[in-house]
Amino acid sequence: FSHYFDAAIILLEQVSHLSEWLKLMELFKGSMNKQMKWKNYWVRGVLSLAMISGFFLIIYLGPVTLILVMTVQIKCFQEIITIGYRVYHSYDLPWFRTLSWYFLICVNYFFYGETVADYFGALVQREEPLQFLARYHRFISFALYLAGFCMFVLSLVKKHYRLQFYMFAWTHVTLLIVVTQSHLVIQNLFEGMIWFIVPISIVICNDIMAYLFGFFFGRTPLIKLSPKKTWEGFIGGFFSTVVFAFVLAYLLSQFQYFVCPAGYNSDTNRFTIECEPSDIFVLQEYTLPAVIQNTLRWKTVTLYPFQIHSIFLSAFASLIGPFGGFFASGFKRAFKIKDFANTIPGHGGIMDRFDCQYLMATFTHVYIASFIRGPNPSKVLQQLLVLQPEQQLSIFHSLHSHLRERGMLPPAAGRPE
Repeated sequence: FSHYFDAAIILLEQVSHLSEWLKLMELFKGSMNKQMKWKNYWVRGVLSLAMISGFFLIIYLGPVTLILVMTVQIKCFQEIITIGYRVYHSYDLPWFRTLSWYFLICVNYFFYGETVADYFGALVQREEPLQFLARYHRFISFALYLAGFCMFVLSLVKKHYRLQFYMFAWTHVTLLIVVTQSHLVIQNLFEGMIWFIVPISIVICNDIMAYLFGFFFGRTPLIKLSPKKTWEGFIGGFFSTVVFAFVLAYLLSQFQYFVCPAGYNSDTNRFTIECEPSDIFVLQEYTLPAVIQNTLRWKTVTLYPFQIHSIFLSAFASLIGPFGGFFASGFKRAFKIKDFANTIPGHGGIMDRFDCQYLMATFTHVYIASFIRGPNPSKVLQQLLVLQPEQQLSIFHSLHSHLRERGMLPPAAGRPE
């Protein structure tokens, strides 16, 4: 019995030493994880500053922004299609990647052709080949799509029909998410640089501030799809984004370069950003509610109306915009991947950075169409210039008669008033 007792004591001592070693290993592991965590934060921080600097450089360069949007769109499309291709490629079925890129070209041709014809009609009318393409643009676009559709039908392989139709739908949903919403970014850009800069900037601000508030104060999980998101980060990001958008709107509203819609001057044959700023970019005086007057002792405040609009934009970016990121997180979990790609160290792929931007661009476009955009005289003039001379003359006489009846033009000579 004494031998068993001694052996038990020795075993307990070994276990005690082992537990101490395990504690040391846990401490070492925790220290290493903390170092890697801080290293990852530094990488993310440095690259975030680099991307923000590049963003301001592109804004300074002006029209190059269009190239940026196109580049981002193509890269996002490639990242999503690649995920589907990994599944599809295992069955060695033909034409999926080729057809996906072909449909991307067709859809871009349709959308950008519509934009050129809509905004730069005067330029189109000066070039004979462009006139033909503009006149039959939709028919050409449809013919190109039909060619891809027929190629898909010819590529169907027996026993794999269901998978092929899955991937056909995959391509079209990707086009809907990426290309359509990228086109809305371009539409917003043509309304004025401010409609491009402010939405993108407030999403970036919300992402950064929510991350910082969550890192320093985060305790309460927000959603299971993204375990690192916290209520503290969500709320802190909201208030920070509203303040940031309000200040940024004030700064940008002072410059024609940011508030004027992009246009084409047929006389100088150049793109122009010159205009008389609309009312939302002119300072106006507002009377404050009685409660605020009694509290702050202020009766009125002078603001750009766009600053008020920026509050609604920032509220959407803070409250609804993150759901674009949650959707992307659910998508990645469904396919058991951490990131869409590894293009940007510490950030993942381009799509990982633009998952909220596309949702924000769609809201901005709808917001402009619903509450901002009115009749555009320059666009109407461009459409008139496309008409035949006889049609232009008929419209001229009709408009002249209408203005005379309203008393805005003097009556014709020799006629009674």
